[in-house]
Amino acid sequence: MGWFERNIVEPGKLPLLLALISFVLTFVITRLITRLIRAGKGPFGNVSSGGVHVHHVVPGVILTIAGGFGAVAGGQYGIGSCLAAVLFGIGAGLVLDEFALVLHLADVYWTPDGRKSVEMVVLTASLVGLLLIGFSPLGVNDLSEDQEQNRAVVLVTVLANFLFALIALFKGKLRLALLGVIVPLVALIAAVRLARPASPWAKRFYRNRPRARAKSGLRAFRHDRRWSGPQRRFQDWIGGAPDPEPARPLERR
Repeated sequence: MGWFERNIVEPGKLPLLLALISFVLTFVITRLITRLIRAGKGPFGNVSSGGVHVHHVVPGVILTIAGGFGAVAGGQYGIGSCLAAVLFGIGAGLVLDEFALVLHLADVYWTPDGRKSVEMVVLTASLVGLLLIGFSPLGVNDLSEDQEQNRAVVLVTVLANFLFALIALFKGKLRLALLGVIVPLVALIAAVRLARPASPWAKRFYRNRPRARAKSGLRAFRHDRRWSGPQRRFQDWIGGAPDPEPARPLERR
């Protein structure tokens, strides 16, 4: 029995794999089409009904609901569950591509606030990928003694790493905490470093430590100044650069 059969098919992870693939492909294809529409190229165009622009989050919600209920009804195995997983992945990709629109209740797709959609898609794909590639300690039969021991070690490692990720999250390092769930060393480093100044950890443990508060604020300022530019360029490369903000008129005095 091969690796794919033992770790994907037998534990019932095939629908999860199909959902992840359809989710990523839907986001990539949707962003490509919206870029073409924005540039005025290709046969694509915005969809309107009765003068109302229909955002793709609308069919995304419908597909997500249909796929979710279909997955619950179909279980982990069978063609029906795989089809439901594909529908769910497509719907989730359409919905999270316009996550910023739902969050702000405004069409901010091509504005700096629209970058939140790209962040949410990347984080979701990373977490789903973690669930997919993780060795499931349950749901696999006929394991040898070495395999059972290896899976026990993996389970303990995952739990310890999850604890480090929780500490990093409590320290206000959301992205490092989520990335640390996948990469153990990142979670450990994020957990032992200083917390961000506005985090719950800083408010709880730096209250009577002015030197730690000052050092935390300085480190956060330097980090944001160093990485905000590369982060924006990465988001623009994935989702497209936002429209430039209009210049504000000068106030008369």
